Amino acid sequence: MKKMYKVLMASLLASVLLIAGCSKNAEQTWSDNYELEDITFPLEQEDISLKIMTSSSPLAPNDPNEKLIYERLEEKTGVHIEWRNFTGEVFGERRNLAMATGEMPDAIKNAAFSDYELLKLAEDEAIIPLNDLIENYMPNLKAVLEKAPQYEAMMTAPDGNIYAFPWIEELGEGKESIHSVDNFPWINVEWLDQLGLEMPTTTDELKEVLIAFRDNDPAGDGQTIPMSFIINDGGQDPGFLFGAFGLGDNWDRTVVTNDGEVKLTAADEGYIEAIKFMNDLYDEGLLDIEGFEHEWPAYVAKGQEGRYGMYFTWDKGNITGMNDKYDLMPPLFGPDGHKNVTRTNGMGFDRSRMVITSANKNLELTAKWIDELYDPAQSVQNNWGTFGDDEQQNIFEWDEEEEMLRHLPLDGTAPVELREKTSVGGPLAILDSYYGTVTTKPDDAAWRLNLMKEVMVPHMKAENIYPRVFFDKEELDRLSKIEADLLPYVNRKRAEWITNGQIEAEWPEYLEELERLGLSEWLEIKQAGFDRQ
Repeated sequence: MKKMYKVLMASLLASVLLIAGCSKNAEQTWSDNYELEDITFPLEQEDISLKIMTSSSPLAPNDPNEKLIYERLEEKTGVHIEWRNFTGEVFGERRNLAMATGEMPDAIKNAAFSDYELLKLAEDEAIIPLNDLIENYMPNLKAVLEKAPQYEAMMTAPDGNIYAFPWIEELGEGKESIHSVDNFPWINVEWLDQLGLEMPTTTDELKEVLIAFRDNDPAGDGQTIPMSFIINDGGQDPGFLFGAFGLGDNWDRTVVTNDGEVKLTAADEGYIEAIKFMNDLYDEGLLDIEGFEHEWPAYVAKGQEGRYGMYFTWDKGNITGMNDKYDLMPPLFGPDGHKNVTRTNGMGFDRSRMVITSANKNLELTAKWIDELYDPAQSVQNNWGTFGDDEQQNIFEWDEEEEMLRHLPLDGTAPVELREKTSVGGPLAILDSYYGTVTTKPDDAAWRLNLMKEVMVPHMKAENIYPRVFFDKEELDRLSKIEADLLPYVNRKRAEWITNGQIEAEWPEYLEELERLGLSEWLEIKQAGFDRQ
């Protein structure tokens, strides 16, 4: 890892030197020292600005200050933000370049640093500890941590310092969390009715339904795709079906048994039967052959054309719309009568949404500006979008009488699209206690939470998920090195076996290769992290 990091930094440094050589009189990337103390908003002083790097969706304005949320925040605080905004992979490149060369902004929002990167940047004194700033200048964030103290432990590094501001979004607790299952299976119930078929309850019945879709071609002109997915892609992966055969599967291949044992799903015996079932569907011509290579836009396009008998995703509204054509398929019994819904390890918590760099000369000002992002009503808008925008669709209306935000109907608009245009993300906190007092619950989230509770939760066998352990740098270094080879190997063999079979014949050799790639050490580190939580 260190060698790779040095190579990357050297490459980035060479790039920036080239850029610097082409651009004389480069502007200072951090703000001047305004020597402000005991700050209250709005500022009385004029021409006060902070320089912040951020990332945003390609659907959003290039200049974040064109978003109504930021216009209102500038009016409220009197602080102008000079944004350096990037989209896609460019953001990561420019962020790393800034940190490698010392041409740092005051802060980085939507930072997306890994835990290892956070600890390395802290060790290099490129970012600063935030503990004292939180204690002295951030009453909104402190109020969140007093109401939900579990998050302070998740924010805190093994050395006792907090190096980044988090994103917190509570939507349901425990098994009923909206994050418990990413890859809901959506089945075409209109086609079921047309063909006189019942909702499948077993894996065998599902196969028969998919064969009926294939043979009757309800999409017409040979356009029917009985089952589609994006392999190894979280919410779009078909791993939901694996729960009929044992532990099941999830996006990070990690589960915790009810005895507290951490296990790799892809090394479980039940995994063999699950892959054999998928290979059987493939041999029958029931799987979308593009599911092993296509990306989100193509996946959505075929869904919008009405070609899928069944597909997987978080919310059908983003692919086939919020109509009655598709419904959630309940979990299935496997050949031996086993039924299980495997929980993901996802939760509404991201440790690294904003950092303050060591170049920052206005720490009190910056901390108090960031604290505004943790104001309850501000956090809600940062996460989902705002109200009163005369130029585009609003996600909320403001209830003057109740002094709270009320979600408006989406009117057919894909929720992800609307939110990416109007929200700002970054550090924020939305607690379950806010619903009914600060905001209404999003209709699509309430609908999904109900499906989770009614359809999925009764069949979740696991009492634990793998928590957000903050490992130390040495542990992260070993995990990173092992996972760099282990997980791609698992993913590659998963796709190969579904298309080519041979899992039983190759299983012993596969387990030996997992061991060679460090499975036992990986499990030991993950287990130790789980045990000390």
